[in-house]
Amino acid sequence: MQSLEGALTSLAASLLPGGRLVSWEPLRPDAAGADEEKALGYGSPVRITVQDEEGNVRRFVFRTEAQNEFGHERLSDRMAEALVSWELFNRMPDHVRAVDVGALNGAGRPVSLRGAGEPYLVTEWIEGTCYADDLRRVARDAALGPLDVARAEALARWLVQLHAERLDDASRWRRAVRDLVGAGEGIFGLVDGYPPETPAAPEERLRAIEERCLAWRWRLRGRPRRLARTHGDFHPFNILFRPGGDGLQLAMLDASRGGQGDPADDVTALAVNFVFFAAERRSAWRPALAVLWRRFWEVYLAGTRDPGVLDTAPPFLAWRALVVSCPRFYPGLGAPARDLMLTLAERALDHGRFDLDLPDRLLAEGH
Repeated sequence: MQSLEGALTSLAASLLPGGRLVSWEPLRPDAAGADEEKALGYGSPVRITVQDEEGNVRRFVFRTEAQNEFGHERLSDRMAEALVSWELFNRMPDHVRAVDVGALNGAGRPVSLRGAGEPYLVTEWIEGTCYADDLRRVARDAALGPLDVARAEALARWLVQLHAERLDDASRWRRAVRDLVGAGEGIFGLVDGYPPETPAAPEERLRAIEERCLAWRWRLRGRPRRLARTHGDFHPFNILFRPGGDGLQLAMLDASRGGQGDPADDVTALAVNFVFFAAERRSAWRPALAVLWRRFWEVYLAGTRDPGVLDTAPPFLAWRALVVSCPRFYPGLGAPARDLMLTLAERALDHGRFDLDLPDRLLAEGH
């Protein structure tokens, strides 16, 4: 508790001119009575008494967010909750005022964010070629070179190593499953992002896909041992191949969704693109993109010895099919190609265990 007292002492000095911490005490959860005490709260509030340089005394409440299973598992969740409160409290009529928002740094000192505007992120620059460029070329030429196959194998091996770290945390697993279906970037959010009367994606079709995925949430929910370290957005526009060497050195962009989930998320995020890039160049499927599809899955399944990924793949594949079919992301996609991708999602969701031959059958049927 000494580190907390030090943090509160520093905070007091920033709240009032010449501010000095007089006292502090943890506040118990709200209670309606001795027999009805609230058992759980989202934060850990502390009441602090501060005296300014003129001897005036004021009281404040210092809050930290608790890490729990209610969408607060990640540091970014808890930071977002604090920023939402800062933004909302001072706009709400008759609400208690927020006077500061910040974070405790590694040394336990408060760092204020009250003057901050929109957040930003700075990353390093890495030279490389986007894997999507490879897939565009393969689709255009309907032909493969040895490096194309080697790169698909390298991507599968990279995921094998990443997914080897299993976590078995029921709370975080349920969060990942919940985000798959209900998050703004998940299935519900994607469906809401489709413009009205999108060709090959009428509202009733999207609603039916969404309802299938909701049923899948309950099939996935009780399988926390599948939780693994994941990239979270493993698609061809987030994968770079570095220059030089054997052409297989990788660099990744934009890891997301907490870095934890079902390995099927990452596998389908990439695999669906082998079908997607063939959707409008179908002559490229059998001689080229189907080879990459098959080889990627073969290397991954052999490396992980995890056939269970095929049992959980359908809703993740559906999610990714909704992404690549959405006009907000790919406005030039034609209706036949969109129909192919959504049919792939529908058939996968209905079948249960994912059948790796499904794209072959759909393309043969002319979808």
